[in-house]
Amino acid sequence: MAFQRIPEITLSSSNAKAMPVLGLGTADYPRPAPEVVIKAVLEAIELGYRMFDTSSAYKTEEALGEAISQALNLGLIKSRDDVFITSKIWCTDNHGDRVLPALQKTLQNMKLEYLDQYLIHWPVSLKPGADIFHLNQEDVVPMDIKSVWTAMEECQTLGLTKSIGVSNFTCKKLADILAYAKIPPAINQVEMNPTWQQGKLREFCQRKGIMIAAYSPLGAAGAVWGTKGVLESPVLMEIAKSKGKSVAQVALRWAFEQGVIIVMKSFNKERLEQNLKIFDWELSDEDSKKIAKIPQSRACLGNMFIFETGPVKSLEELWDGELLEE
Repeated sequence: MAFQRIPEITLSSSNAKAMPVLGLGTADYPRPAPEVVIKAVLEAIELGYRMFDTSSAYKTEEALGEAISQALNLGLIKSRDDVFITSKIWCTDNHGDRVLPALQKTLQNMKLEYLDQYLIHWPVSLKPGADIFHLNQEDVVPMDIKSVWTAMEECQTLGLTKSIGVSNFTCKKLADILAYAKIPPAINQVEMNPTWQQGKLREFCQRKGIMIAAYSPLGAAGAVWGTKGVLESPVLMEIAKSKGKSVAQVALRWAFEQGVIIVMKSFNKERLEQNLKIFDWELSDEDSKKIAKIPQSRACLGNMFIFETGPVKSLEELWDGELLEE
């Protein structure tokens, strides 16, 4: 089995180790059985993957932690430091006094002493205990982002995570944090693929030294939040055929050429191996121009947080008007 060494990038956080540009996410619905996650992570490690992404909301933290433990016991990795682990705080813990306990619980779940990266999953606060799948307007409460970010900074200062960042944040929401942050976000993990290219956000983050990580880089076609638009794109199909590649490989190569980190999800070993084969070829200028003209549409909207009488009254408000590419 060929071991693929994945390129790495350096984050703005001074004590964070280099981050592989391609990694495995563990979000799925219905939620996967622990043994499915463990098997996929072990196979990914054998293939060369070293970056893994989870969240308290995914209910895969324990399985990912167990897979890392087994990988160590099997000698697939030499030490915990050989892998880059990201988790995210869910909205029910987006309260200043709940951030540190939430991270401590995540570390307990994963049997780890530290994370490489801890992210605010969404710029929304929910009442503790609110059911992610059955939210009502009383569950969504005003978010004190400053107190939450201050607590995130404390998590990094304490060494419980090597870097901190956000997910699903707009340019405006990032600017708000940067106005008072002592430690700026190292990363913003957002939906990004050829059908939602995030041009404005990428430009903003590049200026501010924030790395973009792309989730749903293939559209997450099978997920409730996903789109088939990527894998069924005639433009990508044409490019894939001309290059003898899969549509998935073309979409991932496009993301790699944008200089972002890629968080893809597959529990299929063959696809995991195929998705690694994006580093020894390039898209032509003509290919890139064709992809740039693909119609744009955001798939993961966050509708569950929107209530007319709640603190987040519309999608326009949640996304600060960034619902269309300019």
